[in-house]
Amino acid sequence: MRRRGPDVEAVRFSEKQRRALRWWQTDGGKYDAVICDGAVRSGKTFSMGLSFFLWAQSSFDGQQFGVCGKTILSLRRNVLGEIVPELRKLGMQCAEKRSENLLVVRSGKRRNKFYLFGGKDESSAALIQGSTFAGVLLDEAALMPRSFVEQACARCSIVGSKLWMDCNPEGPGHWFYREWICKAEEKRALYLHFTMEDNPALSAEVKRRYRSCYSGIFYRRFVLGEWAAAQGLVYDFFDREEFCRNAPEEAPERWRISVDYGTANPASFGLWGLWDGVWYRVKEYYYNSRAEGRQKTDAEYVEDLRKLAGERRIETVVVDPSAASFIAALRQAGYGVEKANNDVLDGIRTTADALKSGKIVICESCEDCLREMEAYCWEPGGKDAPKKENDHAMDDLRYFAMSLAKPRSGGFAATWVEREA
Repeated sequence: MRRRGPDVEAVRFSEKQRRALRWWQTDGGKYDAVICDGAVRSGKTFSMGLSFFLWAQSSFDGQQFGVCGKTILSLRRNVLGEIVPELRKLGMQCAEKRSENLLVVRSGKRRNKFYLFGGKDESSAALIQGSTFAGVLLDEAALMPRSFVEQACARCSIVGSKLWMDCNPEGPGHWFYREWICKAEEKRALYLHFTMEDNPALSAEVKRRYRSCYSGIFYRRFVLGEWAAAQGLVYDFFDREEFCRNAPEEAPERWRISVDYGTANPASFGLWGLWDGVWYRVKEYYYNSRAEGRQKTDAEYVEDLRKLAGERRIETVVVDPSAASFIAALRQAGYGVEKANNDVLDGIRTTADALKSGKIVICESCEDCLREMEAYCWEPGGKDAPKKENDHAMDDLRYFAMSLAKPRSGGFAATWVEREA
């Protein structure tokens, strides 16, 4: 007998979204899993997540389920934050026990438990090991380690259990693409590919904004929804005439410095000032010990940074997180230090977004940064990694962009960084 879930058709869905919502009713006997991939803001996460909870509440009572994201914070923001209000509108009762990372959902006499897991690294697989689930939802599955995803899948041993996965595309050599996308039929998985046109909630203006936000590999992956290989220049859109300009003449609101520390390798510092919501890289310091024939000490680098700062009040120095001794020297010298986020691929995307949206500007005086920008390229062979050449100013630039995208105490957050699913 065909099972019926709560009526969600009053909400306007595209044909692709309706397929994600109803597949377990129409094709549940044919498939054990659903995989939704494609462009950002295409509605795949919302329709798949809502479908997962409707299926669970319609099919089971007194069971446990896994809800997985890269981190529990992102899971609460990107999945629960959108899905739970809709479940409540449909008459379900949802109670979250944050200390247990647990969401309890009631509908009628049915009550199920949904445990939240973060799959950020290889050690995360141990968190889910030993659990028994009637189903698992994996949000941003391609960002999780293979060991975590496979452990989550192995936990589904209840009769009638199913898997639910969504992601944005990565490279064509990614394990999730090879093992799940390419083998969807073999794994009895329904594969649904989404584009922005599959989300009727997006206006033409919003679509235009997203298309202008990305370039190169990120445009192909996040806008076109392709599992595209990285190739060519990293910042292939960058042009000095379009993106370089001088900072305003009046005094800025704030000053910061970004640092990529090097002893045998070059060291690069960038001095940043904030004018009317835009950060300008107004000056820089670049020292290549191999070219100069002498390595500098931490104390000498602190003095060089002091000279770059001049009489300006530096509110924070964003530093390469591996530079432990230099961080200690800066703190001893009285500087406030923030350890940089060193996620390379996410940092490159965030930097590109910030440059294209005008949130950060490189002034013409920063010649070493501009020189590296025009030579910075991807590793050959489609690897998702930039070549370790011409990358020192690029690293300190990336550290700075990521520091702006990071939520801060006091409520500051970079407004141009958007949800990517």
